[in-house]
Amino acid sequence: MFYLKYRPKTLSEIDNTSVKDVIFRHLDSGKFPHAFIFIGDKGTGKTSAARVFAKSINCLKNKYAKKGNTIEPCNECKNCTSINNSSSTDIIEMDAASNRGIDEIRKLIQDSSFLPMNNRYRVYIIDEAHMITNDAFNALLKTLEEPPKSVIFILATTNIEKIPKTIISRCSIINFHKAKKNDLISMLKRILKNENINLENSVLSLIASHSDNSFRDATKILEELLIQNKKTYEEVKKFLGILGKNSLLEVIQTKHVKDSLNWIEEFKIAGGNIKSLIEQLLEELRVQLLIKNSIRSEETDLKLNFSIKELSNLIKLFTQAYNDLKISPIDILPLEIAIVDFYNIRKTK
Repeated sequence: MFYLKYRPKTLSEIDNTSVKDVIFRHLDSGKFPHAFIFIGDKGTGKTSAARVFAKSINCLKNKYAKKGNTIEPCNECKNCTSINNSSSTDIIEMDAASNRGIDEIRKLIQDSSFLPMNNRYRVYIIDEAHMITNDAFNALLKTLEEPPKSVIFILATTNIEKIPKTIISRCSIINFHKAKKNDLISMLKRILKNENINLENSVLSLIASHSDNSFRDATKILEELLIQNKKTYEEVKKFLGILGKNSLLEVIQTKHVKDSLNWIEEFKIAGGNIKSLIEQLLEELRVQLLIKNSIRSEETDLKLNFSIKELSNLIKLFTQAYNDLKISPIDILPLEIAIVDFYNIRKTK
């Protein structure tokens, strides 16, 4: 799988540029906290970045080994190689969803008191950290307050609200924001270069726009397209279920409710994903709202002229439709209702 095959192995390969800068500054200073919380949505690179961090501080050929000026991991020494192969005895990755109880955390605390076997630091990467029980968090608290000098904790989570404030206050927080379109395209280019494959920039932009701001989802889409041998813009557009020259918003703006409902029906018949469509619509509406309020300059191909009130109504209706997807027996129905409601609101003006 591309996502695993092309996981970032160096600081320079970390695709999330804002995170890359923060981690680089921590490592370059040589003075970093012994506990981090990596916060971000799925597929934003939390675990990959944690592995790069672990390699950098344990590499046998970089600045931390007093051999050169770079803090980049070499990916050649035995420490880097064992981390890449997930065979290092000192880099422990835990999934808190299945290791969340007090017994597992007590064992972790006990093991952390021993010196690393082969590395300078023992690093605990705890994924889905918000799943840890309250009793287990209480047990971990003392170790986070006074950790052994050779131990680093990295708690990765999508839901920081479920982590106790006492834990948060003892950790340095790094926010993994949703993947930016430019970062997604840069990652896709890195993969394609290694695979010796060329795709048009318009295709990469299309993939990025339908990846739910996730590096993982973008690589999955790319891999599926290559497996299906769909490489042209038109082939990719059809595969992703995008129909016609006009976007749905352009149809809603200039045509009747029947035309809009026909567009959605054709989209569904062609195999389009309704969830992805609503996400795309909401992003396009958000951009239009920013343009209307002079926060962003005009930089879209869409020819829209909705009023601010109409934009607000559409955003509310499509957000409701998105929330209703999980309970609707027919996935297309919430979007159809939202469209009809918008036309009814427009009639009453």
